[in-house]
Amino acid sequence: MPSIRSHAILDHDAASVWAVVREVGSVADWFPSMAHSEPSSAGRRVILADGSKLVEDTVTLDDDLRRLQYRVAGGDLTVDSHLGTIDVIDLGDGRSVLVYGSDVEPAEIAEAFDGAIGQAVSGLNAYLDTRRSASGV
Repeated sequence: MPSIRSHAILDHDAASVWAVVREVGSVADWFPSMAHSEPSSAGRRVILADGSKLVEDTVTLDDDLRRLQYRVAGGDLTVDSHLGTIDVIDLGDGRSVLVYGSDVEPAEIAEAFDGAIGQAVSGLNAYLDTRRSASGV
């Protein structure tokens, strides 16, 4: 099964980053390839920019480790197997690192996921800057 991984060092403390990541139903706020997301009883429902729908189940939501794991459980895309993991790690100086990995099959889907995840991770710092500015902090 193909594994993909992206990471970014963020100019935001781990608690602030985790507060965004742990809100699984709001992922479309910071994930550019998603047009809409909403919470569901098992995780979230997502509509991608191209109109495709995904149903994702939360596997792990660990506030102590700041780890979110989820899997694609249904929707319009042919996903044979999937596990996404997001870890937020405190660097101790008001910064953090976000590591976003996915194991996904088939390989064609992995390539599309890799590009979308890379774009989201690389844009997260700017999204968090906007949130910080909006809150006046």
